[in-house]
Amino acid sequence: MIHIPKSEYSRRRKALMAQMEPNSIAILPAAAVAIRNRDVEHVYRQDSDFQYLSGFPEPQAVLVLMPGRAHGEYILFCRERNAERELWDGLRAGQEGAIRDFGADDAFPITDIDDILPGLIEGRDRVYSAMGSNPEFDRHLMDWINVIRSKAHLGAQPPNEFVALDHLLHDMRLYKSAAEVKVMREAARISAQAHIRAMQASRVGLHEFSLEAELDYEFRKGGAKMPAYGSIVAAGRNSCILHYQQNDAVLKDGDLVLIDAGCEIDCYASDITRTWPVNGKYSPEQKAIYELVLASQEAAFAEIAPNKHWNQAHEATVRVITTGLVKLGLLQGDVDELIASEAYKAFYMHRAGHWLGMDVHDVGEYKVGGEWRVLEVGMALTVEPGIYISPDNQNVAKKWRGIGVRIEDDVVVTKTGCEILTKGVPKTVADIEALMAQARTQAA
Repeated sequence: MIHIPKSEYSRRRKALMAQMEPNSIAILPAAAVAIRNRDVEHVYRQDSDFQYLSGFPEPQAVLVLMPGRAHGEYILFCRERNAERELWDGLRAGQEGAIRDFGADDAFPITDIDDILPGLIEGRDRVYSAMGSNPEFDRHLMDWINVIRSKAHLGAQPPNEFVALDHLLHDMRLYKSAAEVKVMREAARISAQAHIRAMQASRVGLHEFSLEAELDYEFRKGGAKMPAYGSIVAAGRNSCILHYQQNDAVLKDGDLVLIDAGCEIDCYASDITRTWPVNGKYSPEQKAIYELVLASQEAAFAEIAPNKHWNQAHEATVRVITTGLVKLGLLQGDVDELIASEAYKAFYMHRAGHWLGMDVHDVGEYKVGGEWRVLEVGMALTVEPGIYISPDNQNVAKKWRGIGVRIEDDVVVTKTGCEILTKGVPKTVADIEALMAQARTQAA
């Protein structure tokens, strides 16, 4: 299994500390355990920022960075080893493991944080934290600050400035290293196999969840602990619901099925959408819409390269889709005027993509100083144009209604353009129909 190497976490911490003001401290908590219901917990997933800096997979932990601290700049508070709890819940790193396996310079029991952390904060001018994203932790932080303030008359020096950590950290996360791209390629490879498996399994009379089960099987077989987000398996009219997640309808002859699903490897997401006919053969109308979406995606790829701005890919999809909808008779009028009035939004109501990384909708600003961000090497994003013709749209001929198509791939900006990470899934009408026909022949 491909993982981010330990040396990379160290490099990230050093890079962040290099951007922090002198005599400052950064404090970041691990994700809390989320209760599903009563005493059942959701599968644990580490907070992305915490994971990015530490690689530490456990809850009940706090990371502290102190540039210039003589006794070591990286401190981790975490759970102690506990034979009885480990019997029930699994092994813990403990303080020794935090130092040995996760690169901490110092490690303390999380139960001692109230006694130790105020002393570390005291005398530092500035505190960096993820303010506002974890209100409970914010309250703890203020409690520690108040402990210092209560001793001001004894000479204790509370910090005089609090700064959100997000801006520095999220800008770092926007640029993917070679190691990150390697992990994302692996997540994309597994997700591609899952989509192929679902295409091969597609049959009239199955349910949407039957295909979701095929996806989950391939994710887990490939080593992914979980999907990167709730899988969308949307057949027929459900394909026109952008974030459909009921996944319980029957697959009917003549329907398209739209699957938007990807797995997560080492906390890095993949995000793929494919749309294909349940019965293995696109109708003329389905094919026309599908090929228009595909052409718009190809136009977007051509606009992803260093020095092109974020919105150019989206603008390319809008022009191709609007032009195509006019040719098909689904929109009437001058293409430029239709684009200016956003008439296409009746059929294409979302943007062409989003940043991708540890979060499926990853962090990072899309605009800088009010202008669209210029793309740079290492940025990762999705490209996902779509056309959705509502089943209730009375302005179009009946033969078009209920067709929803989205095609989505993951790309990383390279020196010369972009690398498509998810190219392992068939995408042309001919390739998809051939794959499905072959699967039916083998099953017969």
